[in-house]
Amino acid sequence: MVEQNNEHLDNVFHALADPTRREMVRRLALGERTVTELAAPFQMSLAAASKHIKVLERAGLLLRSVRGRRHICRLNPQSLADAHEWIRFYERFWNEHGYAENR
Repeated sequence: MVEQNNEHLDNVFHALADPTRREMVRRLALGERTVTELAAPFQMSLAAASKHIKVLERAGLLLRSVRGRRHICRLNPQSLADAHEWIRFYERFWNEHGYAENR
């Protein structure tokens, strides 16, 4: 198994454990969004959305840039790839035990 930074993976899985942040990641997979656009579908303040965004940033899932007064967010696929690589190690186990067919 490829050794990976445990703290990084902990941050990624923690970030993805929350349904609001998973939805933000899904929306970012479709393209860049401003903080306001990321917050729009949720009944929350911009301050609350910003806290979610900071968790995604800390996990490396989201990259933020500032253009004028706008904060533009985009998905960083490398952090998702790191999580996928960790999970993929267990794919052999799932396949050997028939879990893939039971889905």
